[in-house]
Amino acid sequence: MTQNILSQLETAINNSNYTVALCGSGCLKECGLYELKSQEHAYAIESKYGISPEYLYTSAYYSSRPKQFFDFYKNELLTPENPPSPTSIALAAMEKKEKLNFTITSNIFNFPQRAGCKNVINLHGHIYNNYCTTCGHNHSVEYIKNSDSIPLCEKCGRAIRPGVSFFGDMMDNALITKAIEEIEKSELLLLLGTTLRSEVFHHFLNHFNGHTLAIIHEDEDVSDKNADIVIYSQPKKVFHELGYI
Repeated sequence: MTQNILSQLETAINNSNYTVALCGSGCLKECGLYELKSQEHAYAIESKYGISPEYLYTSAYYSSRPKQFFDFYKNELLTPENPPSPTSIALAAMEKKEKLNFTITSNIFNFPQRAGCKNVINLHGHIYNNYCTTCGHNHSVEYIKNSDSIPLCEKCGRAIRPGVSFFGDMMDNALITKAIEEIEKSELLLLLGTTLRSEVFHHFLNHFNGHTLAIIHEDEDVSDKNADIVIYSQPKKVFHELGYI
């Protein structure tokens, strides 16, 4: 990355009255984590469990094969517990300095809030919200990890559901509405570890009418030409250069 493009981004951040960040799978990759749908990870999971993650990580599989589901869920998503990502730490620092107004993430590890961000939308929920489907009591990740076989509610003994969106689930309408409202308000929109063609975000991007669209990701994409600023790097490296980490 050149100093010139970094200066452009720094100026855009400093001049923006309302900045929103969208965090995609690249914010996982920089921590050594991968989406379940990524080719390499999906192949490894199918080899290990004999079933594609696109079926393992569904409401149908959770309901019909709860023991097998939680074996997969605990081993692949809860172990080990991952600390907040460097990018999330940078976003928390930006928010504290009033350089960032809202973070919207598709990742399920609740990195931004755990790093200290106050204004966060977890579009797909997160692993720290494990609720009883009968009484609504919430259970910690540690409770789920330490449960024998199928974790059951400690209050009523009924089924616990991870508070994440499985493949095929509809996103919460309230979260969608809030995300759209924030993007509509933004003057600067930061796409971190994702692209304009993102399966998750591309519908939201139609609501951006601000001044500057900035993308920070590692790999070139044909849609990059539609952004105002493009930096091919890991977001954490860019934020380190800008002094937020």
